[in-house]
Amino acid sequence: MTKLKLFLRSTIANLYFYPALMLGFVVAICVGLVSRPQMVALWDNKLHPLIFKPMLKLCGIEIEVRGKQYIKPGYIFASKHESAFETYAYTGIIKNSIFVLKKELTYIPLFGWGQALYGMIPIDRSAGAKAMKGMLKEAKKRVQEGRNIIIFPEGTRCKHLEVKGYKSGIVFLAEGLDLPIVPVALNSDLCWSKASFIRRPGKVIFEFMEPMRVSDYKSKKEFMEALQDRIETACQKIA
Repeated sequence: MTKLKLFLRSTIANLYFYPALMLGFVVAICVGLVSRPQMVALWDNKLHPLIFKPMLKLCGIEIEVRGKQYIKPGYIFASKHESAFETYAYTGIIKNSIFVLKKELTYIPLFGWGQALYGMIPIDRSAGAKAMKGMLKEAKKRVQEGRNIIIFPEGTRCKHLEVKGYKSGIVFLAEGLDLPIVPVALNSDLCWSKASFIRRPGKVIFEFMEPMRVSDYKSKKEFMEALQDRIETACQKIA
């Protein structure tokens, strides 16, 4: 594909996707102000597929999900984070899913308001131990509501095969909820790069792996090293 064709294709996809996404947030927020459960159902079952699937076709992006047997309630999903793409895609892959995200994101007009009403778990990184306790409290509520929690252990987006350091907050969450962790590798940066206008056609792979329990390791440090190794090794194989 020529650079011009790729640019034009990306332009059309972006001009469709972001206005449609904002319109979807407006509709969902209006419903969420009346009933949050209805907002979740509306977004999961109606608005998200209506907005996301045409975008995939416009971009020429396919999604392949491996390890589907591990996508079920009762787990925390620890995912590599390479792009905004997975934050859109996970709604269709893991039903009733929510993210642990930076509190600042909930301040963004429309987008942030929608995230808050949808039930995402905001965390104030500057608040230290208090923030961790608040995160756990909210996470327990969401689990009781039947939501599936997704957390990005590095806390930020990375280029494919880049490692920015796994943070121990996931251990605190897993121990507090007494839930196993499902590692997830992906390669979204190859199609939808951070801060890039271009959307490259290709296949984005999500690989869900066998659950891990913190208690199966001698120390938290050993668990974190094993988690990072499992995810990064899988990412190398799907480069």
